[in-house]
Amino acid sequence: MPLTLAAPVHSELIIKKSRFIGCVQPMADRAGAQKVVAALWAQHPGARHVCWALLAGGQSAAVDDGEPSGTAGRPMLDVLRHKDLEGVLATVVRYFGGVKLGAGGLVRAYTDAVAQALLQAEKVPIVRLKTLCCVIPYALEGLLRRELDAAGAQGLEVVHGAEVELCFSLAEDAAAALVARLNEAGQGRVRWQADKDLPGR
Repeated sequence: MPLTLAAPVHSELIIKKSRFIGCVQPMADRAGAQKVVAALWAQHPGARHVCWALLAGGQSAAVDDGEPSGTAGRPMLDVLRHKDLEGVLATVVRYFGGVKLGAGGLVRAYTDAVAQALLQAEKVPIVRLKTLCCVIPYALEGLLRRELDAAGAQGLEVVHGAEVELCFSLAEDAAAALVARLNEAGQGRVRWQADKDLPGR
């Protein structure tokens, strides 16, 4: 099962007078990653490079930011891949110390900065959520809410009209069992709807 990180974690290395400030953090997409990188440049205006790697499905990226090609972003991405992570951004801010490290030295430095941060990071399983919507008579609302609580579902939207319309989300692997239980308990009075456009989706 792929893992992501619970919170950002930092590391710092000094190699031949160059300072490498690493960070690993949860990140869903490239737009979010680019905001983080822009913020790092604002925090570290004297830095020589801000290299980064994002492992997030089709949004993945590896950026050397002026370091020799393949010496920063790609090795950082490889570290994330080896740890079976998903939805994670690794950044390394480098302050140049005046001594060139060579390609091998750079690869080691960027790899180590990310690996050290990951050693301290709390890894958590990625839970994929499924959103479901149904319409029920008022008489079933109490039963449905009890079942949703028991399944750990999160309510997203409730509309009280002629009947009750509920939309909720829960772990994808628990959805089929919950639908079967509700269909049985509701004796055919639970009507399921195709995914609607919900707030925040």
